[in-house]
Amino acid sequence: MEHAPAWLVNSLIYLGAAVLVVPLSKALGLGSIIGYLAAGIVIGPWGLGLVTNVVDILHFAEFGVVLMLFLVGLELEPKRLWSLRRPIFGWGSAQVLGCAVVLFLAGWAGGASWRVALVAALGLALSSTAIALQVLGERNLLPTPSGQAGFSILLFQDVAAIPILALLPLLAVGSDTGPALTGADRALEGLKIVAVVGGIVLGGRLVLRPLLRWIARSDTPEIFTAASLLLVVAIAALMQFVGLSMALGAFLAGVLLAESEYRRELETDIEPFKGLLLGLFFIAVGMSIDFGVLLASPGLMALVVLGFMLLKAVVIFTLAKLMGLPYQQRPVFTLLLAQGGEFAFVVFQAAGPQVLPAGVASFLIGAVALSMLLSPLLLVALDKWVLPRYSAGQPVTMEEISEQQDAKVLICGFGRYGQILGRMLSAQGLKLTVLDHDPDTIENLREFGFRVFYGDATRLDLLRTAGAGTAKVLVVAVDDVEQSLAIVDMAREHFPNARIIARARNVGHLYQLLDRKVEFIERELFESSLRSARSVLEGLGWPAYEAREAAMRFRRRNIELMHELYPHYKDRAKLIAVSKEGRQQFQDQIARERDERKRRSGQDWNLAAEEEEPVP
Repeated sequence: MEHAPAWLVNSLIYLGAAVLVVPLSKALGLGSIIGYLAAGIVIGPWGLGLVTNVVDILHFAEFGVVLMLFLVGLELEPKRLWSLRRPIFGWGSAQVLGCAVVLFLAGWAGGASWRVALVAALGLALSSTAIALQVLGERNLLPTPSGQAGFSILLFQDVAAIPILALLPLLAVGSDTGPALTGADRALEGLKIVAVVGGIVLGGRLVLRPLLRWIARSDTPEIFTAASLLLVVAIAALMQFVGLSMALGAFLAGVLLAESEYRRELETDIEPFKGLLLGLFFIAVGMSIDFGVLLASPGLMALVVLGFMLLKAVVIFTLAKLMGLPYQQRPVFTLLLAQGGEFAFVVFQAAGPQVLPAGVASFLIGAVALSMLLSPLLLVALDKWVLPRYSAGQPVTMEEISEQQDAKVLICGFGRYGQILGRMLSAQGLKLTVLDHDPDTIENLREFGFRVFYGDATRLDLLRTAGAGTAKVLVVAVDDVEQSLAIVDMAREHFPNARIIARARNVGHLYQLLDRKVEFIERELFESSLRSARSVLEGLGWPAYEAREAAMRFRRRNIELMHELYPHYKDRAKLIAVSKEGRQQFQDQIARERDERKRRSGQDWNLAAEEEEPVP
């Protein structure tokens, strides 16, 4: 193959290694990440030597992390991101500063100069966003408290990488680092950063949606896919131009498009590229492990890797306790953040020989890569020997859908609402497929004989396997409003033949479902509240038929008023005015009926008195 182009040879090597090693790793119970890392080691300079340009491949493969952050941003609306501002900047800064201080003191005490100790501490304090988010996604832990906390800290680390890189030239005291930046130069750099970030924010609001709408009208799926990739590449290039994190820029763009009608289409188009490039990134990390440095000082390398991971684990576990994370979730949370991260490669390479000698930088990069290799292995050990001790009973083995389902009714969410619905349908002999993502709920339901699959119903691939494409009825019974709307959007786009029955948490949720043309909607507490009101009236002495009539009259008027308010629910002032007017009209009507009922009751009493009067 000496005349074959380089891209063809490299593609054959990477894909062949991944296809052979990753399934083997999964079969051994080690997970896909270890498989990719092992594949990189096999084909890298210290394995078969099939690939030597490791640095170039690593830079290209980092785009997989960028795509992953873009997809994560698509799942976070601006309001939800704003609600995470405290954990991002509060717990995130506590993790980075806490780990950096402890690692700096350990390095300084070990004999390193304060500059080397500081740069090493700042780089090692960062964690692998790629591995952590991949593991959290595979385990469906992102919606959990530990998942949200971990994501917030990882996002802050992406932000923190910017001032860390800006600090490095200041540490190169007494060396020729090039012309110093003047105050005007620094102000210009700051203005460039503000302009780019502002442009992304304004562009996301004013330009991207009309542009995507125009491209979608061309009815050319491959062009929309190209436009999706172009969007991420362009934003990454802009952020790189001003010296900011490409992943952070992609995440910001994803957040701005989280409320877009094209969110699901963007996810569907980019997901395959993200998976392949992330796999390539892990292969490149495996190839970048310098076993020469490891073999030269194996004892010192083991001491550094285990030492910095242990020190970080102590800080992070303490932080998890202060954050009040559930007891069972702390070990995984701690391990995922205790490893080194891909941004450490950037920090150590950017430090230069004036701050970090070449041998030390190579040694630290090897330590970070080994920690990223070691972390998934420790996670396997954690699952087998540590987590069972954290559980009160036996570890729960979740039954995931591995074969295509064909039930005509698919229920998403099996809490209190979904259980009553499912029990009634099962009593009629109907075959159901049920999805829920709460392990505790699933475990309890299985004790009572229910067969519930574990999974996140907002995943398109999972819905397909669950049979949404052939189901006649899709019941959306999840209690989270955002997840409910996401499932409805996905079903409308990909499963138009399924009739949607949706649970509404409140009137606002109901209006959003009406926007999506959902015809069959039930407010979860409306009917039960009406029955309680009837019981109150009967307890006050009302005849049962009058209490029932009052409740039904209120029900009819409430539904009428709800539909009258629907066109105005986005205009708060108009909504309040129409609501007050409608409520007053209903109260006036009830008052008139009450007076008429009293008048009739008085007439009836007089007639009864006359009939009972004795005849003289």
